[in-house]
Amino acid sequence: MTTTTNLKTAPGPRQRWPLPYGMIAEMRHRPLRYYLEMARQYGDVVRFQIGSYVWHLLRHPDHVKHVLQDHQKNYPRSRSFNFMRPVIGDGLVTTEGDAWRSQRRLIQPAFGRQRVAAFGAMMTTAAAGMLKRWQTAAVNGQPLDVAAEMMRLTLEIVGRALFTTDISGEADELGHALYVAMEYINHRMNHPFALPLNVPTPFHLRFRKAMKAMDRVVYALIGERRRQSADAGDLLSMLLSARDEETGQGMTDVQVRDQVRTFILAGHETTAMALSWTWYLLSLHPEADRQLRVEVADVLGGRTPTVQDLPRLKYTKMVIEESMRLYPPVWAASRDVIADDEIGGYHIPAKSLMIVSQYVTHRHPDFWENPEGFDPERFTPERVAGRPRYTYFPFLGGPHQCIGNDFAMMEAQLIVASVVQAYRLHLLPGYPVEPDPIFTLRPRHGVMMTVHHS
Repeated sequence: MTTTTNLKTAPGPRQRWPLPYGMIAEMRHRPLRYYLEMARQYGDVVRFQIGSYVWHLLRHPDHVKHVLQDHQKNYPRSRSFNFMRPVIGDGLVTTEGDAWRSQRRLIQPAFGRQRVAAFGAMMTTAAAGMLKRWQTAAVNGQPLDVAAEMMRLTLEIVGRALFTTDISGEADELGHALYVAMEYINHRMNHPFALPLNVPTPFHLRFRKAMKAMDRVVYALIGERRRQSADAGDLLSMLLSARDEETGQGMTDVQVRDQVRTFILAGHETTAMALSWTWYLLSLHPEADRQLRVEVADVLGGRTPTVQDLPRLKYTKMVIEESMRLYPPVWAASRDVIADDEIGGYHIPAKSLMIVSQYVTHRHPDFWENPEGFDPERFTPERVAGRPRYTYFPFLGGPHQCIGNDFAMMEAQLIVASVVQAYRLHLLPGYPVEPDPIFTLRPRHGVMMTVHHS
């Protein structure tokens, strides 16, 4: 790392004593607006301090690259990720160092392009089932919470990708367990000084019961697959057959369980949110919706989309990318600072915290004209090539870039192309849609829409 002897301290809001109640309230209740305003007011490196606790917010893409890629060893994932361990154990999201590298080597082949592409038909089949369920709502004019519908669909898809076998019998139990798990994560994010999990409050007892229910389903599937000793072509088979290239060892049942929990949680929640915001934005921008429908009709001619169609569904992908620019499902990430460093000419002290925010960087006025506007044309190849790499990073970046990014983008394109051929979605007039920045960037009240046949 560089010497920090005569570096400046980054600008930022001043503490108010005896306690900075205003800062704490803003960060807790309006973090998106607060961090965006702080970046506008103080620049690309903003320093915050409460007592002896110091952290920085980065906005410039070069600074994001510095943390996530160029000097990532100095910026391991924050200890704040520890609150997720009761949900996902020691999976890819919560481990670091040698443990993480070993897991990544084992799991990476499961997300190779060929293997991911094999799931395309399963995704469109699941989407077709959802569209069939929507027929009643379309006929009766009954509004649907599209956010809830996308969650249900992506949960079905990730379940089939992991297990192949029909788990519909366990879907309600699994779905409830996931709901309670997300409730726990969101609670811990909003209450960092909450009672530890071993204190038997009603909330904690409900969470522990839900995790036991999830484990019953997952361990039963693992045990059955080990007894079969056959490759079913799904991610579970890949996890069970994986061997570390250096040690030759495979995963224990607990290690497989942790990865399965991670994939189920992260693999359906983030894609569902990306799709939910996409439908919301398309409803507000009829010209983009029209252009999307023209492309889908020209490419598909009414047939079911396939993986082979994706390179020609260019505008479809651009719509999804622009949606994730404005409403990134993962809106920020925290990193610990191991050693003193310099970023943007400012001193970054060891043992402090670093925040990179997709929501903030995706609105940097130096790189995004009219940053609050919805314009899928920002993602033409020519315009993408003219921007630095980390102006846009919905899947993070560097060694810790999301391992399922190709899976998620393929899934989103196939679902969008499937839906627009069958229906038009219109936001319920006057319905309040606002982002809720918890574990993911959710619509706080869902997205209530009416469904009309195309």
